Amino acid sequence: MLVDGVNMMAQPTKEERANLRRLLEQARREDLGRGDLTSQLLPAAMPATGEFVAREALVFAGGVFLGEIAAAYDRRIRTKVLAAEGQRVAAGAVLARWTGPARAVLSAERVALNFLQALSGIATATRRYVDAVAGTGAGVYDTRKTLPGWRALAKYAVRCGGGRNHRRGLFDAVLVKDNHLAALAAAGEADPLAAVGERLAKIRRRYRPAFVMVEVDSLAQLKTALALPVESILLDNMPPRTLAKAVAMRDQAGRRPKVTLEASGGITIRNVAKVAATGVERISVGAITHSARAVDVALDVKVG
Repeated sequence: MLVDGVNMMAQPTKEERANLRRLLEQARREDLGRGDLTSQLLPAAMPATGEFVAREALVFAGGVFLGEIAAAYDRRIRTKVLAAEGQRVAAGAVLARWTGPARAVLSAERVALNFLQALSGIATATRRYVDAVAGTGAGVYDTRKTLPGWRALAKYAVRCGGGRNHRRGLFDAVLVKDNHLAALAAAGEADPLAAVGERLAKIRRRYRPAFVMVEVDSLAQLKTALALPVESILLDNMPPRTLAKAVAMRDQAGRRPKVTLEASGGITIRNVAKVAATGVERISVGAITHSARAVDVALDVKVG
C-alpha cells in the first residue's frame, strides 16, 4: 500500500534481516581487516555526528538496517532514521543521523553507504516501472537475476519501490521454462507441455509449491498451456499486440481469474506501459535488480 509515496508494507522479513547480517559480517571483515589505520589519527574520545544525505532524488531503502550496521562497529553509535522505507525524497534530504565516537562513525561510513546506495538504487529503479504502469492493474515483479548473496535484500528493496516479489528461488515454486520443455522433447516426449501436465500432480503433492507457472513463446503453446493445472502462464518475449491476443484467448477459454498472465523478456521503461495496457496481470523485469544503478548518498560528518 502506497501512502504519499511510502510503501507501508515494506518491512524486512527474518530471512532478509539474516541476509543483512551475513553480508554485513563479510563487508566489515573485508573493509576493516585488522583495523582502521587512518582513524587512529583522531582522538579516541572525539565525538561526531554524521548525516546521511541524498545527493539526488531517490526512493529510500535500507534505513531500517542502519542501527545494526552501526552496532557492528561500536554500540555507542546512536541511530536516528528520518525517512521511511519506500519514501520518495528530494536531493538534499537528510535520511538518517549517526551520533557517536568519531573513529567508529568514520570506520563504518563506507559499508553503510554501500548498503544504502545499492538498496535505494533498486527501490528507485523499481518505482520508475511501478509509476509507468499505474492505473493498469498490472504488477511489477522481480526475477532471480540478482547479485549472488544479495537475493533476499534485493527483493526487500523491490518491495520498498512498490514492486512485488516473484519466487525466491528454485525451491519454493515451479516455473517450467523453454529449456525444461526442450529437455523433455529430447527425452522423447512428443508433446512436452502435455507431459508437464501429467507430472505436476505428483510435484504438488510432494513439494507443495507456492505456485506453478509454465512459460510459452507462442499463441499455439498458450492454447495447450491453458488446459494445464497451473496458476500462471509466462508469455515470453511477445510484443504488445500478441500479448493482447493472449489475454483475449485466456479470457475466452474461461480461465480468468484462475490463471494469471505474466509478460517477460524485453521489458524496458520505454515499453512497459504498452505491455501493461494489454491486460496482463504481471510484468517481470530483471533490470530492476541486475541493472539498478547505485544512487548517490553521502555521509556528512561533523566532529567535536
